[in-house]
Amino acid sequence: MQVSIACNVGGGGSGGAGEHPLKERRPVANTSGGPTCQSKVRAEPLNRSTLLGHAHMKEALGRHSNMKYRNLGKSGLRISCLGLGTWVTFGSQITDEMAERLLTVAYDSGVNLFDTAEVYASGRAETTLGNILKKKGWRRSSYVVTTKIYWGGQAETERGLSRKHIIEGLRGSLSRLQLDYVDIVFANRSDINSPMEGENTGHSVRLVRFIPALTVFCSSEVVRAMTFVIDQGLAMYWGTSRWNAVEIMEAYSIARQFNLVPPVCEQAEYHYFQRDKVELHLPELYHKIGVGAMTWSPLACGLLTGKYNEGVPERSRAAMKGYSWLKERLCSEEGKKQLSKIKDLHLLADRMNCTLAQLAIAWCLRSEGVSSVLLGVSNTDQLLENLGSLRVLTQLTPPLVAEMDTLLGNKPRNPKKVVRS
Repeated sequence: MQVSIACNVGGGGSGGAGEHPLKERRPVANTSGGPTCQSKVRAEPLNRSTLLGHAHMKEALGRHSNMKYRNLGKSGLRISCLGLGTWVTFGSQITDEMAERLLTVAYDSGVNLFDTAEVYASGRAETTLGNILKKKGWRRSSYVVTTKIYWGGQAETERGLSRKHIIEGLRGSLSRLQLDYVDIVFANRSDINSPMEGENTGHSVRLVRFIPALTVFCSSEVVRAMTFVIDQGLAMYWGTSRWNAVEIMEAYSIARQFNLVPPVCEQAEYHYFQRDKVELHLPELYHKIGVGAMTWSPLACGLLTGKYNEGVPERSRAAMKGYSWLKERLCSEEGKKQLSKIKDLHLLADRMNCTLAQLAIAWCLRSEGVSSVLLGVSNTDQLLENLGSLRVLTQLTPPLVAEMDTLLGNKPRNPKKVVRS
């Protein structure tokens, strides 16, 4: 069987994400009575019309809070532009009581997106999140839960992206979350061990295509398994995490070829010093096939808050067991250069009457195609501060963004757009 793949990520082409129907899996609960929550963080009064630069995202303010909501890529799913992540914190760094306070403040402030993974704290993050959601009793239709599958256990069959682990891993996540379904399940990195549909055989074999600077490993087994869990009502959508643009495009092409469900979103690291993928490659995927971006680590593990400007604080993430790599990065020559730039940005933040963290998060939100930015916080003060980035977003005018690009000195350049004289 031969698979025809369109790998011209940057070009045009027919076919959009809107051509693949997603069936409604469950009756929707009555939402006539609006949420009684009230925002804890008040942004400045804004016009409720769509903001310039995000017309394609259909951005709008919520009815009962100052949270902004965007479509997840070109799907119909509406998510808060700020989501709450559970990496490092839930089931590990913070107590269950603090986790409950964080989730409550987030939900009351209009956050409707909660992200976790089977690997976080060896499954304890999912358990903690599930216990809190069950205790709070919020309408299931009022929030979005996402989880990621890849690292599930010690056995060889308990990790990776085989059909077996995708299905069994997701069922394990649902059991810990005490939910009937997740809204989005992510393939947490591409798996070179999962076979792709082979040519002219009745079996599945791994197919490798060499593309300049990229070796593509994509799996029809992954796409088929994700379609299966959606058809079974275990998930509403599926997405990718830490896949490159060509792998995502190939997965989409496989889905179109065999009438399967394509991914709707990519989870990607994005901050001042990690820009190329989100600013160059993902916008092209958004316009071509409708894949949105959900970004994580907007503060680069705390680097962008300024907390490491004078060294490594005792209770910071860089001082935690298992994070020696972060401490080494801070002490490297590149890390020292980045810290110097953070000090320069501190002056800009002072001028804008905001914190470094708020400026960094707002900067991520202003990027084309970004549906939501995931926050990682360990206390309510940090959460409230981060939510205040919505106010700063309205201040990020093109001249100000250009000034930040000059300070950073690392704006990605698209070689296709370079005009030679």
